[in-house]
Amino acid sequence: MESNRQKKIGSVLQRDLVDVLQSAATQGGMQGILISVSKVNVTVDLSIAKVYLSIFPNNKAKELLEGIRSNTPLIRHELAQRTKHQLRRMPNLEFFVDDSLEYIDQIERSLKGIDNPINDPELLGKRKKS
Repeated sequence: MESNRQKKIGSVLQRDLVDVLQSAATQGGMQGILISVSKVNVTVDLSIAKVYLSIFPNNKAKELLEGIRSNTPLIRHELAQRTKHQLRRMPNLEFFVDDSLEYIDQIERSLKGIDNPINDPELLGKRKKS
């Protein structure tokens, strides 16, 4: 259960991270890529922030996540500059891909009958492996 302080810090980080990541993507010349911060969880001691990113198109998610992870110190510094009047210490950032939208899309396609595992048993095998 998150405290009010954790929620407030998470929302501040989420809002500023969206600006930092989107501006870095546009300055880096990446057109047609949408990066959104779906959730930020902050630990109880406020030392680590787990950042969940939704990246569209999904096929570039791994590549972008590696780039973001390699530039974590720069991102953390930029966030510290933006939040220096709100936070004493900037938490360490850990980035993860949030694939919940892809999972929801698979469920919708199954319900609509586009990818129906009853009609096509090979789809069921694919779902078990992934």
